[in-house]
Amino acid sequence: QVQLVESGGGLVQAGGSLRLSCAASGSISSIHAMGWDRQGPGKQRELVAEITADGRINYGDSVKGRFTISRNNAKSTVYLQMNDLKPEDTAVYLCYADIVATPLDVWGQGIQVTVSS
Repeated sequence: QVQLVESGGGLVQAGGSLRLSCAASGSISSIHAMGWDRQGPGKQRELVAEITADGRINYGDSVKGRFTISRNNAKSTVYLQMNDLKPEDTAVYLCYADIVATPLDVWGQGIQVTVSS
């Protein structure tokens, strides 16, 4: 099994930066991909960024050029560097792990990011 623990959220002014971390434990080798979704107030959940085990990266259109996903060498922790934050980036950010050969993802508890104007 895989467990995820997120950290790094908080309150920031528009134009500022934050870095989120998502640490995975358990069966790390079973993880096909890790990433972040987000859900803002009154909005649908959307993909923020994802990185696969072989290093392929995908970003949601709204964050391209501002956010960067990366991971440590052990592939157990994923980071989301968020720059030039905007009020519309305010959301609960949810880390997930896509597990090989299962239809179910593992999710973290979610972390609040609030960007003030």
